[in-house]
Amino acid sequence: MSVSLDINKVDLVFDSNNRLLVELNFADELVAANPDCTEDCSDGTILTTIKIAGEDHPIVCKRCSKIPEGAEYLSIDAIRSKQASGLKLSPLLESILSRIDPELHKIPYLDLRENEYIYRFRTAKERNRAVYIDHQSESLYQSNLCAAIKAARRSKEKTSGEPAILDFGAVNYVIPSHFGFCLGVQNAIERAYETVAMNPGKRVFMLSELIHNPFVNEDLLDRGLRYLQTDKGLSLRADGSLTTDPSDPTALWNELTEDDLVIIPAFGATNEDKARLVRRGLSIRENDATCMLVEKVWKAARRYAEEGFTVLIHGKSEHEETKATFSNSSSYGPALMIRNMDHARALGEILRTEGSVRQELFQSAFAGLYSAGFDPQRDLEKIAIVNQTTLLRNETLRIIDYLRTVLTEKYGPEEVNDRLWSKGKGDTLCYATQVNQDALRKAVEQPIDAALVVGGRNSSNTYQLFRVCEEQFGKNAHYIQSEKNIESAVSIRHYNFPYNLKEMPSQNEESRRFLDMSLKKQNILLTGGASCPDGIIQQVIDRINRFFPSESIRPVEEVLASFDAEG
Repeated sequence: MSVSLDINKVDLVFDSNNRLLVELNFADELVAANPDCTEDCSDGTILTTIKIAGEDHPIVCKRCSKIPEGAEYLSIDAIRSKQASGLKLSPLLESILSRIDPELHKIPYLDLRENEYIYRFRTAKERNRAVYIDHQSESLYQSNLCAAIKAARRSKEKTSGEPAILDFGAVNYVIPSHFGFCLGVQNAIERAYETVAMNPGKRVFMLSELIHNPFVNEDLLDRGLRYLQTDKGLSLRADGSLTTDPSDPTALWNELTEDDLVIIPAFGATNEDKARLVRRGLSIRENDATCMLVEKVWKAARRYAEEGFTVLIHGKSEHEETKATFSNSSSYGPALMIRNMDHARALGEILRTEGSVRQELFQSAFAGLYSAGFDPQRDLEKIAIVNQTTLLRNETLRIIDYLRTVLTEKYGPEEVNDRLWSKGKGDTLCYATQVNQDALRKAVEQPIDAALVVGGRNSSNTYQLFRVCEEQFGKNAHYIQSEKNIESAVSIRHYNFPYNLKEMPSQNEESRRFLDMSLKKQNILLTGGASCPDGIIQQVIDRINRFFPSESIRPVEEVLASFDAEG
C-alpha cells in the first residue's frame, strides 16, 4: 500500500486540508501511502516530476476520502515536526517532499481546468443578502437610494449609463450609473460572513484585509475574524501588534492549527503565502475569495509566459494584488513590475541600449521589481503587459502604446507584433473598474459645485476615481472615507493619497473649504470606490442634507418616488 512507483508515475494522496496520506513501512520509516481505491479517489493531476534511478517520473496528486488501516493524513509541517522528533523518513519521501515544495501552492487547485475559476461571480439570484444579519451590517451595506439608482441606471453591468440626479430641493446629487461594490467585492464579503456563520466555535482568519475599506474590515473584526498579516505582508500577533520575526511563536501565522480557517481576500494571495497554508494543513480552496477578474489576469500571464513572453505588470509593487500577480506570473516565466508612465519611459531607455549599460540602467530603475534570474539582455526581447485591475485603463493603454513605439523603432513595424503581445490589447483590464471610471466621466460633464469620492485610504481604485474628479474640478474634488470627514457645511477633511510620492507627507489629511452656502442650490457629485458599501453613500447624503433647513429638503420617499417615475 506504499507509494505507487511503476514505470510511469508516483502517486500522492491528499485530503481536502492538503495533508498527505502517509504510513510506516517495515523499517519504521514514514512513506507516502497509496490506498487501493477507485470510486473514492479523484483521477489525479500531475504536479511535477521526480528523477528516480536516472529516469523522470511524474508526481500525480489525488484526492481521496478513504483512510486505510495503519495510514493517516499529516500536514507537511506535521511530517517535518515528527522528523525533528526522531521519526525517519524514507529516502523516497524525503526526495518527494523536497521536489514538491516549490509547487505546494498548486495542490489545492490541481483539478481546476484552464477555463474554470476558483470562485465565479454569483448571479443576482445566487446572492446571499441574508448574511447581513443585524442593524450594524444592514446600515453599512444597504441603501434604498443606491438600490434605486442601480436598478434604474444599470441596464448593463459592463456598460455605463447616464448619471442619476437626485433632487432633494436645496441640493442635487449627481451619482454615476456605476459606483461602489463590484461583484468581486460582493463575493468576498459574502464569503467572509458565510464562513463565520457556518463555522461557529472555529477560529476564522483573514490573510490580510478582506477589501480596502476600514468599516467593512472593522465590522468583520467585531464578529471575531482576525488578520494574519497587514496589507504589506507584516505578521501580526493576537493583540494586533506587529512582529518582524517570522519565527516568533506569538505570531498568528505560527499559532495556526489544522482546525482553523483562513480566508484569502479578493486581491488574491502570493504563492508563498498559499504554500505556508498548505504546509500547515489548512483548507484553502473552500475559503479563497480571489476575484475572478484578478484570476483572469493570472491566466493571461500564464498564457503569455507559455508563448515565450516576459510578463510586465503595471501596478504598485506594494499592493497585495500586484504582489499576488507577480508571484503567480513568476512561477511560469520572467516577470517585471512597472509602476507608471515614468517607469515605462525608463524601460524604454533600457530597451534602446545594449551591453553593460543596459544592465546598469535596469538595476538602477528596477531593483527589487523583477523575478529571480531575470536577464535584461534576454528577457526583454518579447514582452506582454497585464495590469493591477484597480488602475486607470487609459494609463495602461498609454504604457502599451509607448512601448509599442519603442519596439517599432528598435525592430521595425514588421516585427513589433512578435515582440509585444497584441492579440488582445488591454484584455486583462477589469471591466468593473473600467465601467466605474466610464460612468464617472459622464457624470463630471454635469454642472458641479463639489465632488466627493468615498473609499478606504488604501483603496487604489478609489484614488483613480478621485484623479478623474480632480482633473475636472481641482480643489473642489475631495477624497473621503465616510460622512465623518465632513466637518461642517463649509469644511471637509480631504485625504492626500500617497501616489508616486518618494516620501510620505507630514500630514495625510487636510482641511478644505467644502460648500458655498450662498448658492441657491448645491450640485454635488458623489461616487464610491469598488470597496465602498452603499450604506456609506447613503450616510454621506444624510449628513449633507442636515446642513440645510429641514423644510428645504425633500423627504427621501418623495425623491425616490419621483426618481422611479423618471425611470
